[in-house]
Amino acid sequence: MEDLETAEPATDAERVERGPRRLSLVAGVAIVVIAVDQFTKWLAVRDLTDRPVHLLWTFQLNLLRNTGAAFSMGNGKGVGPWISVLALFVVAGLSFGYTSRLKLGAVATGLIAGGAIGNLLDRAFRGDAGFMGGAVIDFIDAKWWPVFNIADASIVVGALLLAAAALRAERIA
Repeated sequence: MEDLETAEPATDAERVERGPRRLSLVAGVAIVVIAVDQFTKWLAVRDLTDRPVHLLWTFQLNLLRNTGAAFSMGNGKGVGPWISVLALFVVAGLSFGYTSRLKLGAVATGLIAGGAIGNLLDRAFRGDAGFMGGAVIDFIDAKWWPVFNIADASIVVGALLLAAAALRAERIA
């Protein structure tokens, strides 16, 4: 008689459900996002302090320091650091969730994690107000959208990919 634990899963849903979580992929994507985000913020602080740099159409590089939450909401209210910490708890939950067994879900989770950690690093270490008293460095300015950074873009793209992964996982199940 065949052992049920060692038998090959019969369906895609069983393969995904039993498959390993892709935590190394989550971590790898997050590390790349953090590195690119922090490097571009370092360049922005170094090169954009005096003036914005026009790129194309309405796009420019313009240095801003965001002490609020996403898109500068909640400036001066002290909510920014707590949003970042909350995001890390959400990422931890996603990392151990069903979608982290799919490559798309793992990449999405890595993008969200890297973006959240990148912005949290800014809040922790980029300021004179002590630990977690710093501001997030924003520098990508379309003029018709709030100024953002690589971490913000990674979080948004990751959220969209996570929704696609969730729909795919639902379709498989």
